[in-house]
Amino acid sequence: MTHPHPPTSSAQRSPRPIGARPMLVLALKYGAIFALAVAVVAGLIGLAVSGVPGLLGGLLGAVVAAVYLGLTAVTMLVAYRLAGGDLTSPIYFGTVMGAWLLKVIVFVVVVLLVGSQKWVDGRVMFFTIIVAVLGSLILDCVAYVRARVPYVDVELPSAAGPSAPSAGTDDDADARP
Repeated sequence: MTHPHPPTSSAQRSPRPIGARPMLVLALKYGAIFALAVAVVAGLIGLAVSGVPGLLGGLLGAVVAAVYLGLTAVTMLVAYRLAGGDLTSPIYFGTVMGAWLLKVIVFVVVVLLVGSQKWVDGRVMFFTIIVAVLGSLILDCVAYVRARVPYVDVELPSAAGPSAPSAGTDDDADARP
């Protein structure tokens, strides 16, 4: 009995599209470690500068920045999966842009509501968010460089079959009648 489609070897299958998943996962790991360090340092500096409100401002600023920046990578990973790996899909762009708009609205509301409270030092929170965002951007660049995501998709020759001599060699000239 013959099969309508012969089985394909792993070398004949089309390669899986290359995505940014390794870079985004690495950025999330670096971001989590950095956010923890910023929370500790900003909390201690805030405590030294303005007591408990400074401590809370430093901790809250680190949490807001970490959640805000972490959601970017998570949203891109989810959107990639929802779009079936097609980065040109309207589903991908809609998911990323919708999440971005929601994050901006929530961020502005949180900063306006919490930043003016007496129990938190708004200046410490502001500077903590600025430091966390700048540090996160630097770490995203480091994650991009270290993730080793290939940017060229090249099909390599199969090692299974015998290699034919290339055109124009002396062996070809001898083989002709």
